[in-house]
Amino acid sequence: MRILITGGCGFVGSNLAIFLKKKLKSSKIISLDNLFRKGSEVNLKRINFHKIKNFKYDIENYNKIKRLPKIDLVLDCCAEPSIEVSKKDPDRVINTNFLGTYNILKKCINDNAKIIFLSSSRVYSISALRKIVKNLNLNKKLKINKKIDENFSTQGVKSLYGLSKLSSEELIKEFNYVSNIKYIINRLGVITGPWQFGKQDQGFVSMWVGRHIFKRKLSYIGFGGKGNQVRDIIHIKDVCNIILKQIKLFNKVNNKTFNIGGGLRNAISLNELTLFCQELTKTKISFSRKKNTSLYDIPYYVTNNSQIKKYYKWAPRYSKKDIINDIFNWIKMNKKLKRFFL
Repeated sequence: MRILITGGCGFVGSNLAIFLKKKLKSSKIISLDNLFRKGSEVNLKRINFHKIKNFKYDIENYNKIKRLPKIDLVLDCCAEPSIEVSKKDPDRVINTNFLGTYNILKKCINDNAKIIFLSSSRVYSISALRKIVKNLNLNKKLKINKKIDENFSTQGVKSLYGLSKLSSEELIKEFNYVSNIKYIINRLGVITGPWQFGKQDQGFVSMWVGRHIFKRKLSYIGFGGKGNQVRDIIHIKDVCNIILKQIKLFNKVNNKTFNIGGGLRNAISLNELTLFCQELTKTKISFSRKKNTSLYDIPYYVTNNSQIKKYYKWAPRYSKKDIINDIFNWIKMNKKLKRFFL
C-alpha cells in the first residue's frame, strides 16, 4: 500500500509518517509539504532520516499534485491551522484548506484511493460552545461535565478556519456520492506532544511548557483573564494509534465522521496547566492578564469519544500529566530548538 501524507512535515503529519513507517513495514509512505511553516525544516530532516521522501509542492497547485506517484490512501493533514490567520489572510486559509482538499480528492479519483481527513473540533458553532458556559467572565473554576459529540451544532459562525474544514468535509461527502471515494473524517481536538513547536493560537500546551523552561512571559487572554478556560488534550501517540486502527479496518468501517480527543480525563484549564509546568520546572514566570480576546475564541471544549470507542474499542492511553511530562522531557533534551518557543 502506498500512503500519501499531506502536511507530512508538520507536527501531526511527520509523527504519523514516522509511526506508520515503523508499523506498516510493507507500505510505502510519502509526504507532501511545501515547508512553509516554521519548524517544517526540522521535521523534514526527521522524516528523511526514516527514508520518507517529501515532495515540496503547494497543495493548491493541481498540476503538481497530479504528478505525484500513484497512491492507495491519503492521510490529509495539510492545513493552515491558525484561527487568527484566517482573519488576517483568508486567501491562504481557503486555498490551503479547501482548494487543497479539492485537489487531493481529484488525485484520489484518478488513483482510486481512499482518504482519511483530519478535520477539527472548530467546525462547531462558536455561539453554541459559548452557551455551555453561562458566565463568560469565568471568574470561577469551571465545572467540567459537558462533552461534545458529532451531533453538536455546526450552524452559525465557527471561524474561517472552521468553515474551511467543515466545507472540506462536505466536499468529501459529495465526491463519495458521485465517485464512491471511501473516506473517514476525524474531528480532532487539541493534539499535542513532542516535536510540536507551539504558539498562542495553535499548540498552546507545548508553548506553555517551553515558556516555563526558558523563563519567558505568558498571558491569560480573554474571558476575564483568569485562565479558567478549558480544553481537552490528546497525545500525538494516541492519534497515531487510532489512525493505524482506522487504516487496518478501513474496509469494514468507512464513510463515517468521528470526534477524537482527550475527553473528560484530559480536560485542563490554563491555570491547571500552569501548575503542572511550575511543578516540573520549579519556576514561576510572569503572567499578564487581558480581559478581551478574539471574536473566534471559545471558553470550553471537551470531546465525547463514545462513537470512536464504539467502532474501534479505542480510548486515549496517555493522561494529561503523561503528555506534559513528555513535552517537558523532549524540550529539555532539545534545547537547541529554543528559538521555536520564544
